[in-house]
Amino acid sequence: MIKRDVSTLTAAVAAVLFFTLQGCSVITQITIGATSGIIQGSFKAMNRETDLQIASQAIPADLKLLDGLILESPNDESLLLLGAQGYTSYALGFVEDSSAPRASLFYLRARNYGLRILFKNKDFERSFKGDLADFQKALNEFGRSDVPAVFWTANAWGNYVNLNRDNVEALSDLPKVEAMMKFVLKYDGSYFYGGAHLFFGTILGSLPAMFGGDTTAARIHFEKAIQVSDGKFLMIYYYYAKSYAVMTQNKELFESLLHKVIDAPVKLLPDQNLANQIAKAKAVELLKHESDYF
Repeated sequence: MIKRDVSTLTAAVAAVLFFTLQGCSVITQITIGATSGIIQGSFKAMNRETDLQIASQAIPADLKLLDGLILESPNDESLLLLGAQGYTSYALGFVEDSSAPRASLFYLRARNYGLRILFKNKDFERSFKGDLADFQKALNEFGRSDVPAVFWTANAWGNYVNLNRDNVEALSDLPKVEAMMKFVLKYDGSYFYGGAHLFFGTILGSLPAMFGGDTTAARIHFEKAIQVSDGKFLMIYYYYAKSYAVMTQNKELFESLLHKVIDAPVKLLPDQNLANQIAKAKAVELLKHESDYF
């Protein structure tokens, strides 16, 4: 009788624990779902911020909250995409100019968040460490709806490569990054203010011809990015000056592009106020060091 009571009690406790744990899991997922919407709103508000100091102090907390949400819900594509975009943007805007090694770590974290989405395609996951032909073949299995994940993964990866040009292993990945950006051009060249055009303009405009650079093609890409962004995404002008104008030693164009950024209205593109303010700050610094390039 006692054994039966103990057995019954054990079963009852197990049942309570089971349903409690299941309830916690459900509650956790509900909380994550609600918080996900909040953090998306937070990122949108941050993109509209015009004060760089506020942004630089606030973004790390948002990113750590995002890390926590992803830890609890590791397959949530909306969170992973925010992670890829958030860490890429933070590294570019607030870390890269002061600490390339630290920015490199953030770019890899961003890339890996994006890869979690793309690796749901097992052919692509298997091809990731393989040769370019297999990588391209697997990439072709994606479609237009995959453009955001492909773009932000490639954007983070490309920025990492750019910061580590003295690293042979990093440079060897550039053809795969280029393949991903060509995918974006194929399906939606206007995505994120012509971001893929900006990528190719910068790459082709900053490399010598012997290493694949092509200033004519670079200018075409920059002008296309300006066109699709209606000339309002100022980072395009900054990289146009930093890469193409410097490579062609066109000092007049260099100054003209940077002054266009500096003199632009603060709220030229409200949804990208922060990116434009970062571009302004970078343009001021680049102009200060003009004599280093000409």
